[in-house]
Amino acid sequence: MELTLLKSKIHRATVTEADLTYEGSVSIDPELITAANLLLHEKVDILNCNNGERFSTYVIKGKKGQICLNGAAARLVQKGDIVIIVAYCQLNEEAAKKHKPHVVFVDHKNRIKEKRVEKANKKSKY
Repeated sequence: MELTLLKSKIHRATVTEADLTYEGSVSIDPELITAANLLLHEKVDILNCNNGERFSTYVIKGKKGQICLNGAAARLVQKGDIVIIVAYCQLNEEAAKKHKPHVVFVDHKNRIKEKRVEKANKKSKY
């Protein structure tokens, strides 16, 4: 059995730009990419806290402080919107019990406030 678990999260990032003319993706500050344990071209979901939109795209390297939604995704955000960026992984049950997601909390300028590697799942008594 394969389970889908949270791999990485950038929590409450601020959209700095929305570029309709770019071919697609989300441009993310390289420091945030590394801190969140993301890879270039990795699929991510964007959760817009301002309007409730949820959509998928992929990661590309941005500039310092940048969170820019490109292409069609630019229609789903506005500059200044607060978003959560998440990536998931597929693991078998045994690996899932040991998995530790990376979570990055940022301020309103997308500077890292806190980095966490969450605790592994403990066996449930149920």
